[in-house]
Order: sequence, then structure tokens, then C-alpha cells
Amino acid sequence: MKVRLALTVNGESREVLAPVHKTLLEVLREDLGLTGTKHGCELGECGTCTVLVDGEPVLSCLALPVAIEGRAITTIEGMAEGGELHPLQQAFAELGAAQCGYCTPGILLTAQALLDETPTPTRDEIKEALAGNLCRCTGYTKILDAVELASMRMGARK
Repeated sequence: MKVRLALTVNGESREVLAPVHKTLLEVLREDLGLTGTKHGCELGECGTCTVLVDGEPVLSCLALPVAIEGRAITTIEGMAEGGELHPLQQAFAELGAAQCGYCTPGILLTAQALLDETPTPTRDEIKEALAGNLCRCTGYTKILDAVELASMRMGARK
């Protein structure tokens, strides 16, 4: 059975006709063409598919779009504003915090949620926030450094 879904993704109203069992991850990638959100474990263990729903990190492989209809969904494609990178994206690029990049969208969105809630987190708070995001390529040090740099820059902008 298919249902008509009215979703707000990256600030835009989108309508999709999808089976009720389809996950948010599948709808974003397959129906809306937003392939920045990555397939990972599809068990909710790696964080690769993380998106923001009303500013909170959500594992899109476990979320059903019918359950979040009417809420604001942010994917990695919606992180930059007007062609300008988000300070987290800029810091990741400058510090080489991404290697293969597969996990990066989920990490960036999780870090964004952290900085929105805690503008100047400690290194331990950053580690705790990112604990659900696995990366097989890096040693995490540059990722933590990049979140700290973005935090500093975002604080200076205010």
C-alpha cells in the first residue's frame, strides 16, 4: 500500500507517493534524489544515514517517513546556505577531517545538532555526541579538531 507523504526537506515542501514500509533513507535517496544521505549498516548502528529532524539527529534507516510527516528534515544537501559552506563543512575540508567521506554527512549533521544545542562543547562532549557515528578511515582526531574549530568560528560570528 502506498501513501502520499508531504515532507519538508531542506526547507522545501516535497510530496512523495511511497509504500508505507519504506524508510526515510530510501525515500530521500530513491524518491527525492538526495543521495548525500548514505546507506550504511541499515541497523541503526553506524550513524552513516543520520539526518536532522526538527534539529535532532535521527537514523534515517530506522525512521518511517509517515511518522515524521510535517516535521523539518535536514539532509547534508541542506547544510550549506546560499552556496556558502557551513562552518563545520569548511573546517572539515581545511583540516582533512574526511578521508573516504562516506561517513562524513552523518557526522557533520550530528555535529551541527551538537553545536546548535551546545555552542562551545568540551572535547568530551564532542566525543559523546559523535559516539554513534562510526568511521573506518580516520582516527577521529581531525574530526574532533574540526568540530572544535567550527565551534570557535561560529562563536566569533555572533
